[in-house]
Amino acid sequence: MIRSLYICLFSFNILMAGGDQSGENYTDPATGWKQGHWVYTNEVKKLPNFAPTAKVEEGNYADNKKTGIWISYFPNGQKKSEITFDANRAKGYAKVYFEDGKVMEEGNWENNRWTGDYKMYHPNGKLSYEFKYSNTGKREGSQTYFHENGEVMMKGDMKDGKEAGTWEERYENGDLKAKKSFNNGSLDVTKTETYAPKKPLVVDNTPDIPKDAPKAPVVNPKDNVSKEVKIFDGEGQYKLFNMNRQISKDGFFKKYKLIDGKDYVYNKDGILVQIAVYKGGFYIGDAPIEENK
Repeated sequence: MIRSLYICLFSFNILMAGGDQSGENYTDPATGWKQGHWVYTNEVKKLPNFAPTAKVEEGNYADNKKTGIWISYFPNGQKKSEITFDANRAKGYAKVYFEDGKVMEEGNWENNRWTGDYKMYHPNGKLSYEFKYSNTGKREGSQTYFHENGEVMMKGDMKDGKEAGTWEERYENGDLKAKKSFNNGSLDVTKTETYAPKKPLVVDNTPDIPKDAPKAPVVNPKDNVSKEVKIFDGEGQYKLFNMNRQISKDGFFKKYKLIDGKDYVYNKDGILVQIAVYKGGFYIGDAPIEENK
């Protein structure tokens, strides 16, 4: 996502530091410009959670300007990002990683935006999005969303950053779920068709939990029994309820944000009016209310 790349770029501030003339961290004494390969450790960067001698970032300078691929690191030593620079500006291929080493996103970055082909991945390593961007940073052409099991979730075209034509939506088992017609980004409900799955749906959206993790189930407020309650800490799989004991959110959370799941919206009379579906932290459409009565 664009936000994560901005964070990586922010960490690439230029630091004036001394160097040796052995070929690494070299500063030309005549000009005062950095040249060749440079490695910054946390003795210079002073970032939290890094050991003092840990490598924070490295790459090449040409006449005091970053050039080529610069690599930044997590405190655990895994790569955080690989970003191409041209005359001190991020321009070209870029790749951002999860802390466990898996790729989070990759594509071409230019003028502070993604351009051309772009891919984002689920934490399990499988594709989450496969987009195409125009030179102005707007999504253009074929766009594809994927379920965590690798099956296509939605696919269609965009024109000038807006949905166009017919989009197909599929269940986790690959069966066709819906055909939706868009005109300049607006959904034409009169031309929307929905389908029941032909094969059984067997989906496990439960996040990986360490074997030695304590078990503490979430309690449905409608159950008038005493149970151990898992306190909502904003991380992991949860089902939340409002003060009227109606389900409000159900899915996987990260930093208190609903990443994958459903957000239930009620009117002032407590009547369910919308079930917003989120995937990868993005709103992707509404689930039929009839399926959730």
